[in-house]
Amino acid sequence: MQNNWKKQGTSRLISACHNSAKGLRSIWSSEAAFRQEVMLTLPMLIGAFYIGRSVVEIALLISVCVLVLLAEVINTAIEVVVDRISLEHNELSGFAKDLGSLAVLISLGLAGLVWGMVIFDRFIK
Repeated sequence: MQNNWKKQGTSRLISACHNSAKGLRSIWSSEAAFRQEVMLTLPMLIGAFYIGRSVVEIALLISVCVLVLLAEVINTAIEVVVDRISLEHNELSGFAKDLGSLAVLISLGLAGLVWGMVIFDRFIK
């Protein structure tokens, strides 16, 4: 059974885009790590077209950059929700935040590995 209060069709899509833009403005203004990662990603996106020799390589180089940004967004969402519940130190809250941070670290490591392998294959091998 569908709720009448939910938006549908184009109206829902427009609303989702507005919410996403609001989220982007919020994370941009509040998270230095996100801003730094975006500033690193922009030249890397351009570089992907020079370094990648195939559409698949280019897509892979771009995808791992976007994955880092996604991990940072999810990490920030976890931190905001945990802080919303309570600012008191709690072992589980700390664990949740640490896991979000680990997700960012893993995505950065994967991006470094992929970029390193493609650069090695292209220029050093």
